[in-house]
Amino acid sequence: MRAWARIRSPFFLLILTLFAAGRSVPAGAQDLPRVRLVATGGTISNKTGGRLTAEELVKMMPSIGRYARPEYEQFTNLASSQLSLDQWVALSKRINELLAGDASLAGVVVTSGTDTLEELAYFLDLTVRSPKPVVVVGSMRNPSTLGYEGAANLQEAFRVAADPAARGRGAMVVLNDEINAAREVTKTDALRLNTFQTRGYGILGVVDSDRVVFYRKLEKRNTADSEFDISGVTSLPRVDVILTYQGASGDLIKAAVDAGAKGIVLATAGAGATSGTQGEGVTYAIEKGVFVVTTTRTGSGRIAARPRPAAAASAAPGANARQRSIAGEDLAPVKARLLLMLALTRTQDPAEIQRMFIEY
Repeated sequence: MRAWARIRSPFFLLILTLFAAGRSVPAGAQDLPRVRLVATGGTISNKTGGRLTAEELVKMMPSIGRYARPEYEQFTNLASSQLSLDQWVALSKRINELLAGDASLAGVVVTSGTDTLEELAYFLDLTVRSPKPVVVVGSMRNPSTLGYEGAANLQEAFRVAADPAARGRGAMVVLNDEINAAREVTKTDALRLNTFQTRGYGILGVVDSDRVVFYRKLEKRNTADSEFDISGVTSLPRVDVILTYQGASGDLIKAAVDAGAKGIVLATAGAGATSGTQGEGVTYAIEKGVFVVTTTRTGSGRIAARPRPAAAASAAPGANARQRSIAGEDLAPVKARLLLMLALTRTQDPAEIQRMFIEY
């Protein structure tokens, strides 16, 4: 009894408190990078009977404390196809605000439905002007399905966003243990877990049990190096995508122009071939002052820019209209649409827009 009384003495308790305060465990926890989840919804949260919140998603990662200090906020909780372009603009502004206003924040993770995930990721790649990592993540199976992979994908996204080596690599997509560049990645299968792939160029890296491993960097301009400032943008100009197929009608192009499209992206056959009366539609669009970007529907390959006429030739009647034809380089049609939208918020100069398609 006397021994226990001595242990409980004020002096001993003071010594014990000072000893505990000097231990390194709390300091180690505080040294972990802070990463914020900005949740928008998608299959990853679409549980039967109701959607998981951002807080619930974070709680599904019991070992996240080994890698990062998670924070979260709920931006929306919708299927990806229900998000509007105006909401994308607002989302990008919010992420810019977070990264610019909080120096100690390591990075941001964004949840998205997989159907339009590659588009959202590339939009953020062009409009988030920070070297800090922005990682877009989703899942192919919902939380009520056997084999749901959302929690694993989410934790891997947090690990990438917390990794110092992820800085300066642009927006990234993390699913199925792989890291892909937002500009290059494509959803390649309607159902399989390994649907997001970068054809031709390969992954940026992998997320393994021991560490995050990067193999290469993206050469194209992005994020901190982007010229697209959307702080004053409230809405994006309309740009439509038209597919080329045998006997395709140019009337669809004309209809898009008459409906107010400021740009048309053609997903052409092969290396730029149109079909049917699409040529007439393209001429109609260009004469109406609408930009036409040529891409390929094949899934890979590059549409090369044609030489621009010299200054004297460009002064001829109709020359400027002809210059409104832009080569989409190797961008997928849906991503060329986003780049053209943003380009049109800055310029109407065809040469400048073509430069953007070469650099981004």
